[in-house]
Amino acid sequence: MNSFQKIFFFAAAFFCLQSFSCARNSEFKENKNLPKKDLTISTRSGAQLSLRAEIAFTEKTRAQGYMFRKNIPEGTGMLFVYENDQALSFWMKNTPTPLSIAFIDRNGQIKDIFDMKPYNLNSVSSSGFVRYALEVPQGWFSRAGVSCGDFLELDFF
Repeated sequence: MNSFQKIFFFAAAFFCLQSFSCARNSEFKENKNLPKKDLTISTRSGAQLSLRAEIAFTEKTRAQGYMFRKNIPEGTGMLFVYENDQALSFWMKNTPTPLSIAFIDRNGQIKDIFDMKPYNLNSVSSSGFVRYALEVPQGWFSRAGVSCGDFLELDFF
């Protein structure tokens, strides 16, 4: 390979990496503009908790979720909405922020709550068929007193 070919090769490689990075950042910015809704969780002790959540309801937005997000403020989350009941699995690929996830059935009852580690490629799965998943900053559910058996009010549509 002569000098010109080497320069051309490195320039092409750099351009491809920049294009990939820009495409990834473009998708990331797009996911930050998801619709937001105020959600209410009712605990079995009678507390009513508010949470501002982004709603991911398309395959593309659900697949990206919180990927690449470095800051997820307390009191916020992302609600993943599915059309049908199903067993759900989530992982933390490209997700630098520790999260907790609640799997929620079609009636709004929280069935499972798990903590997830940044960048972990192991799946966290629901114990049964559910319709929704709610991700929040890690530990928010326990700090707010939310546990399995509590209910997400489903009047957000």
